[in-house]
Amino acid sequence: MAVSFLRYEVSDLCLAKPALRSLSASATVADALEALKTCEENFISVWDCNHSKTTRSLDAGQLCRCVGKVCMVDVICYLCKDDNLVSPSAALKAPVSAILSKIPGQVMHVEPSCSLLAAIDLILQGVQNLVVPIRTRLSSSSRRKQHPKCTTTTFHNGQEFCWLTQEDVVRFLLSSIGLFSPIPAFSIDSLGIISTDILAINYHSSANSALQLISQSLSQQTSVAVVDSEGVLIGEISPFTLACCDESVAAAITTLSAGDLMSYIDCGGPPEHLVRVVMERLKERKLQGVLENYTLTSSSSYAHSLMSSSSDEESSVSPNTTLQPRSGRYSRSSSYSARMVRRAEAIVCHPKSSLVAVMIQAIAHRVNYVWVIEDDCSLVGIVTFSGMLKVFREHLETMA
Repeated sequence: MAVSFLRYEVSDLCLAKPALRSLSASATVADALEALKTCEENFISVWDCNHSKTTRSLDAGQLCRCVGKVCMVDVICYLCKDDNLVSPSAALKAPVSAILSKIPGQVMHVEPSCSLLAAIDLILQGVQNLVVPIRTRLSSSSRRKQHPKCTTTTFHNGQEFCWLTQEDVVRFLLSSIGLFSPIPAFSIDSLGIISTDILAINYHSSANSALQLISQSLSQQTSVAVVDSEGVLIGEISPFTLACCDESVAAAITTLSAGDLMSYIDCGGPPEHLVRVVMERLKERKLQGVLENYTLTSSSSYAHSLMSSSSDEESSVSPNTTLQPRSGRYSRSSSYSARMVRRAEAIVCHPKSSLVAVMIQAIAHRVNYVWVIEDDCSLVGIVTFSGMLKVFREHLETMA
C-alpha cells in the first residue's frame, strides 16, 4: 500500500477539478475587478498567449503560459495606495500586471505525469499553484455553459488546464492518513511545526498600517493576527475573508482601525455606524474620488445582486448600503460553503492538538493555517499547510 501511494501523479489529484478561469495579461485592473465580481472563484489565473506563432511544433503549453493569479485582495491593496486613493477610476485603467505578485515562481506549469513527491517538493520550495493540463478534453461550448457569468476558460488548441494548491495536496494526504501512522496523532508541538514568525497588529492600530502585512499574508497564504497590548489574540484580518468582499473595502482600510475593520468585513456585512464613519472620514480627508467611485461601483453591484429578489425587497434598500461588501458572494452555491461564510473570528488550536485534528480544522474552514494559542488566549504561533507538508514529506522519504 505504501509503495503504491508513492506512484501517485498530479493527474490523480486533478480528477473532477474545474478548468481554470483565465484573464489575459493584456487586461486592465478594471477587467480583473469585473471578472472577480462575476466569478465564484476567489482567484483568477492570468495568461500570456502568443498566438502569432504558427509553428506546428509549438503546442498550447508553449504558446500560452500562466504568469500569475489575482484576487480581490490584490485589487483592494492596490487601490489603498496614496496615489490611487486620489483617483481610483484612473488607477483601474492600469494593466493587470500592476497587481500581479512580484514574487517569482508562485505559479508553475507541470505535466500530468509529475509525481506527487515532486509536487510536494515544488510546494515546499514556494510554488503555490501547480498548473496542470486536463487530460479529459471538453468542447469550449460545453465549458461556457457551465460558467455563464465568468471569464473564459483557459482553452487553447483543444487543451484546458486546472491547478493544484496546498489545500488539494493536504486534502489528498488526509484521505490516506492511516499510511502515516502514528505521526498524525502526534501533537503539533512535539512535531516542531509551530512557527513564531507571525504577522500581527494591535487592535487599536489603524487598518491602513496593516496594508503591508495584508499583502505579505496573501503571498504567504496566512493571515494577520489582531492582538491586544498583552499579546492576546482577538481576531484576524484574513485575505480569505477579504477575498469575499468588494473593492469598497479599500475605503474602510483607509479610515478605520484594525479592530473596526474586523467588524466591517465580517460575513454579516458592515454595521451601519461603521459605514457612516467611513463616509464621514473620507469627506474629512477630502477623498471625494474614493467616495464617488465606490458609491457608484458598489451601488451597481449591490443592485445586481438583488435582481433575483422581489420588488418589495429592492425598494427597502437603504442608501447606507453603498459601501457594503457584495453580500451575494456569500450566498452563492459552492461545493465548499465554509469559505463563503468566513468570519473575522480566528481559527485556533492548542500546542497539544494533534496534527490530524489541525489538518481537519484547516480544511473544514478552507484556510491554509491555524493559529496556536495558550489557555489564556495568548498567541503562541501559527501552523501552516507548508509546515504540515514538511512532516509528511520526511515520512514519505522513508517509504521510498
